[in-house]
Amino acid sequence: MKKKVLVGMSGGVDSSVAAYLLKEEGYDVIGVTMRMWKECGLPHGESGSLCENTGAEDAARVAEALGIPFFVMDFSQEFKRNVIDYFVGEYLQGRTPNPCIACNRYVKWEALLSRGLSLGADYIATGHYARIARLPNGRFAIRRSITASKDQTYALYCLTQEQLAHTLMPVGNYEKKDVRAMAERAGLPVADKPDSQEICFVPDNDYAGFIDRMAGEKVPKAGNFVDPYGRVLGKHKGITHYTIGQRRGLELPMGERVYVTGICPDTNEVVIGQNEDLFTKKVLCQNVNFMSIEDLTHPMSVFGKIRYNHKGAYCTIEKMKDGSVCAEFEEPVRAAAPGQSICFYEGEYVLGGGIIIK
Repeated sequence: MKKKVLVGMSGGVDSSVAAYLLKEEGYDVIGVTMRMWKECGLPHGESGSLCENTGAEDAARVAEALGIPFFVMDFSQEFKRNVIDYFVGEYLQGRTPNPCIACNRYVKWEALLSRGLSLGADYIATGHYARIARLPNGRFAIRRSITASKDQTYALYCLTQEQLAHTLMPVGNYEKKDVRAMAERAGLPVADKPDSQEICFVPDNDYAGFIDRMAGEKVPKAGNFVDPYGRVLGKHKGITHYTIGQRRGLELPMGERVYVTGICPDTNEVVIGQNEDLFTKKVLCQNVNFMSIEDLTHPMSVFGKIRYNHKGAYCTIEKMKDGSVCAEFEEPVRAAAPGQSICFYEGEYVLGGGIIIK
C-alpha cells in the first residue's frame, strides 16, 4: 500500500519539486497550501505576501500539472498565536526574534503534522534544503543539504523527534540549479519563479512599522540613546526600531561609526558603543532542543551558528545547572543578539540549538 504524504506547497519551485519527486518515488501525494496570514484578525487593511492568492494559485496549478489532489487549509489562528504574537512580544522586550524558526516548529510542523495524521497521512513534506537521517543511536537528526549556499538546517534545529520521524525533505539532496532544471523538465509552471527573500508577513521589511501597528497601546515610546556609562547621547524612536549590531538609522552626530550594543526595555534606553563592544567569546542560550543526542551530559566541541547568515565557528558547549547552555567560542563572535537562535552542529548533523539570552 502506498504511503500517503501531505506536501506543504507555497507555490514556489522548491516545494513544487518536492511534490514532484515524491510522486515519482511512488508516494500518494496530496498538496496543501497553508493559509496562515489572511484571517489573523489584523488591523484593517493589513496585508502580507501570504495573504495574496498568488501562492495558492501557483500551487494549485502545479498540483494540476502533477495530477495530485490539492487543498488550502486554514492555519491562521496558529500562525497568529505562535508567530505574530511571539514576534511582536519579543521586540517589545528588546529582543530580536526569528519568526521563521517559531513558524517551523509550531505551524509548519506541529499544526500541519497534526492535521495530516488526522487525515491518515504517514508523512508531511516540505521543500526545505535539508536532509533527515536516522543515526546509529536511533535518533533522528537534520543533516546539512547538498548545497551549502541554500542550506536551511539552522532554521530547523527546533523540530522534535516525533516530527522528524514523520517528515520527508526530498530537495535537500539537490543543488538549486538542479531543482529548477527538474521543474522545467517536468513542465511545472513555477520553474522560473524567483525565491522569496523577506519575512512573509513584513514584505516591505519595515519591522518597526509592523510592530507599531500590531502593538497598539503597548508601542514603546521614544527614549534615550546612552553610552556604556549611562550618559545621554540623544533620542531614539522606540526600542522596537533597533537590534544589536545596528549602525544605520541611528541619526547620532558622533563623528565616528557607532553601533547598538544593548537594548534596555526596563529603562527604555538603547546603548551605543564601538564595534569592538559587539564581540564576545561566550554565548548563553535557553529553551534548548537537542536533536542528534538526548541530552548534553558533558562538555562537547561543536560548530555553532549564532544567526542564519553567520558562517559559523567552533565552540565548546556545556550545560548549566539551570538547564541553559553556554557556548564558549574559540574566537570572538560578533553581535550575538538576545532572541536570535544559536544552532550547534556535530559534523554534518544538527546536534541542537536554543534561543540566545546573553
